[in-house]
Amino acid sequence: MSNTVLSIIIIVAIAVVLLVIISYVKAPPSIAFIVSGLNRKPRIYIGKGGLRIPLLERLDKVYLGQVTVDIKTNVPIPTKDFINVNVDAVAKLQVLPDQEGIRLSAKNFLNMTSAEISKQVQDSLEGNMREVTGSLTLTEINIDRDKFSDQIMSKAQMDMNALGLKIISCNIQNITDENNLIKDLGADNTYSIKKNAAITKAEAERDIAQAQARARKEANDVQVESDTEIAIKQNQLAIKRSELKVLEDIKKADADAAYSIQEQEQRKIINVKTVDAQIEQTKREQELTAEKVKIRENELRAMVQKQADADKYQVEVNAQASLEQQKRNAEAEAYRAEQEARATIARAEAKKQSMMLEAEGIKSLGEAEAYKIKCAGEAEAVAIEKKGLAEAEAMQKKADAYKEYGQAAILDMLVNIIPETAKNVATPLSAIDNMNVYGTSGTDAASVSGAVPAVIKQTFDVIESATGVNMSDIMKANSIEAKTNRNVKLDSDSDVVLKK
Repeated sequence: MSNTVLSIIIIVAIAVVLLVIISYVKAPPSIAFIVSGLNRKPRIYIGKGGLRIPLLERLDKVYLGQVTVDIKTNVPIPTKDFINVNVDAVAKLQVLPDQEGIRLSAKNFLNMTSAEISKQVQDSLEGNMREVTGSLTLTEINIDRDKFSDQIMSKAQMDMNALGLKIISCNIQNITDENNLIKDLGADNTYSIKKNAAITKAEAERDIAQAQARARKEANDVQVESDTEIAIKQNQLAIKRSELKVLEDIKKADADAAYSIQEQEQRKIINVKTVDAQIEQTKREQELTAEKVKIRENELRAMVQKQADADKYQVEVNAQASLEQQKRNAEAEAYRAEQEARATIARAEAKKQSMMLEAEGIKSLGEAEAYKIKCAGEAEAVAIEKKGLAEAEAMQKKADAYKEYGQAAILDMLVNIIPETAKNVATPLSAIDNMNVYGTSGTDAASVSGAVPAVIKQTFDVIESATGVNMSDIMKANSIEAKTNRNVKLDSDSDVVLKK
């Protein structure tokens, strides 16, 4: 038993040692694993795995995926016809998927990334593109770019074979020149294409116009024949319709006459039935009216009786409520009167005492105030009496003077109002700011201001016609006092006589 366990332990120990010494590697499809060291010929793993002794063998890798290389002519390259151009292209490369290709790639690109491989082969591809560009003309390069890229691939593939690479594709991205000759070639081709297109279009339009003209002629001929045939058929149809219309009118007239006779008979019957129905309806309405009248009378009687009962009940209720209210009001009034009487008695007692004290003071003050008022009244009465006597005396004197002078006093009053009259006549003229006068008698304001004396003259004439006093004669004196006291004599007939 112990020997068996010992054997198992020894086997496990040997297995562990072997696992430590030998390792297992597995390569992805896009990378080739190269194991070398013990054998003269390396082992290559692509998408599969194998054993490797770490201390005695080494592991290297070769990238098998696509490598993108940007190819550019950094300087203008002369073409076969000596035109400098710049070419931009992109190439796709891959390691040859055979033992020889991997061996050559391992010598040149061992353990390199895709970007590093692209940088290694870029110079070689650019040189091949420059050689091919120099062997073609500008027109050949631009007209057939596929041929241009194929030539680049064919030229470069010989160099790539030595490196274990294969060119998958080469695409021309852009071609430019310093003098825009490519653009001019495009313009020339454009004009040529437009010219050919215009010629083709004109010829097509001509053919179309000719075909349309022939089609219109043929269509017109067919249309004329069709219209003629249609006109003949329509004429025949119109004649047939006229004949049918005559027959239709005759039958319609007979039908209308029969319908009219039948309609009269029907109307007569309808009128008789209508009259009978109206008579019957009138009778029914009369009966219905009589019934309605009876029903309305009964309703009114019931309503009157109900209203009377309701009014009677309302009167009784109101009477009871009024009686109860009067009773309560009387009780409340009696209580309120009793309370007010007590309060009044209390207030009267208090007021009596207050008034007795106040009366003593008022009595003294009243006596003093009464004496003061009496004195002031007596003084004012005396003043009023004296003022009245003075005014009466003045009026009496004025009346005596008017009586003594008679017409002279009146004349004095008239003379006093003459200046006021002249002022009132001239005041409207003084308020005029700007005035335009139109007329034949005068062209300035003098003709207007001259109207003032005329108005005063008219005033004198009115005074003379009313009083008989000639104001013009009075105004000839130096003063009114002289005219009234010395130079004017008034006779009994109120005539004014000037003394010489």
